[in-house]
Amino acid sequence: MPKKIPNRMCVSCRQMFPKKELIRVVKNSEGEICYDETGKQSGRGAYICTNKECFEKAIKTRILERTLDGKLSEESINRIKEVMSVEVE
Repeated sequence: MPKKIPNRMCVSCRQMFPKKELIRVVKNSEGEICYDETGKQSGRGAYICTNKECFEKAIKTRILERTLDGKLSEESINRIKEVMSVEVE
């Protein structure tokens, strides 16, 4: 029996993708919202696909901030953009 691949929904485009293809953003216990490199950090998580338009829409409409109930810092936004440009190329 093949192993089940976990799917998650992008908060911006609302499409389902395999978990490994998405970027996880997490709000930790200190209330900071940051990129989750491991995908296993504790805290409230949200997923976003690697589509640049999706990310820009999520920032513009504050979808990530509302989902995670916190403020997304400029530093976190830049870090996620870095990761996205590496994964897209």
